[in-house]
Amino acid sequence: MTRPPFRLRACALIIKDGNILLVAFRNDEDEGVHYNLPAGGVEPGETLAEAAIREAMEEACVDIEVGPVAFVYEYQPAKNDNRYGDTHSVGITFACSLKGSSEPRLPDRPDLNQIDVRWVPIAELDQVQLYPEITRDIMDYYAGKPYRNYVEEHEIQTEKAARERE
Repeated sequence: MTRPPFRLRACALIIKDGNILLVAFRNDEDEGVHYNLPAGGVEPGETLAEAAIREAMEEACVDIEVGPVAFVYEYQPAKNDNRYGDTHSVGITFACSLKGSSEPRLPDRPDLNQIDVRWVPIAELDQVQLYPEITRDIMDYYAGKPYRNYVEEHEIQTEKAARERE
């Protein structure tokens, strides 16, 4: 039996002056835009913290200091109707800060469909399409509220549906 693919991701949660640093991408299926934290897969021989540093530099051209784990996110395709593809993934999200005078910008050769890097006010985070849909977890973390340090995608969707029914 072939083992399904698995992806370990490192994510940088960078908040400064009430704003969060996000990477904007053009949607594949329509003309909309979605946002991600600077994040990506861990490469062979790389630690999670090293991957977060590399991804922040590659996607937002910023040098960061990696802090503690803010939360862990898991996407299991079978529990989510393959909403984001068929690769089981776990994202470790670190609370990070910018080093020195590092200022975010779009890289010279951005990822496919990457169109911008921008600061979004935390107060407006629920007005953008964030993938994965971890807005509540980011806002709770920022507010210092007790938060789930482990988030499963299918639980987010169940909670979202319950809020929409209210």
